[in-house]
Amino acid sequence: MFKFIQTPINWLIIIEPQVFWDERGFFMETYSKKEFENAWIDAEFVQDNHSKSKAWVLRWLHFQTENTQSKLVRAISWSVYDVVLDLRKNSKTYWNWFWILLSAENKKQFFVPAWFAHWFLTLEDNTEFVYKCDNYYNPSAEWWIIYNDEKLNINWWEYFDIEKIIISEKDKRHPSFLEFDKINKF
Repeated sequence: MFKFIQTPINWLIIIEPQVFWDERGFFMETYSKKEFENAWIDAEFVQDNHSKSKAWVLRWLHFQTENTQSKLVRAISWSVYDVVLDLRKNSKTYWNWFWILLSAENKKQFFVPAWFAHWFLTLEDNTEFVYKCDNYYNPSAEWWIIYNDEKLNINWWEYFDIEKIIISEKDKRHPSFLEFDKINKF
């Protein structure tokens, strides 16, 4: 049993599973094709990914322009600050972003459609993050947007110490919003 919560940005959906607790621990379903389809989420997941990171690792604004991937994401240990950016040119929320705290404690999941950029920041050491994808990874179609692009006006840096954040060298060299906007076909 799931509760599906529509965010202010169309098609971004928070999923709260029903969790059954007792003296032994808990049990919950994390996915039900039937229930997800009833909530208009008809992704056919083909790949599961699992990452483990130190605290303050930022995995930034990745997406694919071909073989696009919708994702069902959640934290299974500790917590992440999960953010998505609307890439749909014809959307009222084009270039708007939305964030949610996903944690092992709150057990929330987040459905991120294929036409959104996605990133997350780990908040504790040994944070584990898992996600289902409805298409396979295609490195030749991978795109990203630079993490500190002023055009995005993401103010979340005020919540975190920028000096602590760990960013890969690859993520420091991403194109800008305007560079991506020139080729955007979403």
